[in-house]
Amino acid sequence: MNTTLICEIAKMIDHSLLHPTMTDAELREGCELALKYDVASVCIKPYAVRMAAELLAGSDVLVGTVIGFPHGNSTTSIKVAETEQACQDGAVEIDMVVNIGKVLGEDWEYVTDEIGVVHKICQVHGAILKVIFENDFLPNDAHKIKLCEICTEVGAEFVKTSTGYGFVKGSDGKYSYEGATEHDLRLMLDHVGPNVRVKAAGGVRTLDGLLKVKEMGVSRLGASATATIMEDAYRRFGAVDADTPLAPVAEAKGY
Repeated sequence: MNTTLICEIAKMIDHSLLHPTMTDAELREGCELALKYDVASVCIKPYAVRMAAELLAGSDVLVGTVIGFPHGNSTTSIKVAETEQACQDGAVEIDMVVNIGKVLGEDWEYVTDEIGVVHKICQVHGAILKVIFENDFLPNDAHKIKLCEICTEVGAEFVKTSTGYGFVKGSDGKYSYEGATEHDLRLMLDHVGPNVRVKAAGGVRTLDGLLKVKEMGVSRLGASATATIMEDAYRRFGAVDADTPLAPVAEAKGY
């Protein structure tokens, strides 16, 4: 049994608990599932951070949440207040959506200042920052490259492709969504500095998908299909299911 690989797979996953319809009972079940598979973290709705921190206390599963979610339109002061509250409640990973309109308008001073001030709040509390680009809204690669450069300059720990809710309205009136594409992941990996890692989010729902982005150099995966991915990993790499004990493998931080 390849326990090392199974543990590496688990520690790539941020288990997503962000759907607006999720009840408190479902959020608790999600935290229990994260514990069962010993994933990297839960990314939970902001109001439930304190609950998650209590449920996951003493485990290796970290608590994360989202800021300015999902469209990034909050004022900087509100994003700062959200971050402060989340950290006080027990979050140690902060996934913040950039101001997309400011990115498209190339107001780079605003974008840099906002990412920088939120990052400083994270540093005060010993948390890390993942900056969400929402690439479906950014058709110009130059904008994504510039964001990678800004995040490197500011010292953000991660850049992240998507929220999972960046639906784009087509000419036919229907909404579509791509999420973490191979093109965007390679672009981001090529343009961040050595201390900035890449998180794929949106559209990767299988073990094969995870293994593909892992091979590319992606460090984290936001996933709601955690159980499907992990049970497939147990079957494929020699264990029956998640109840089979595995030797722990420490996650390489590299922040």
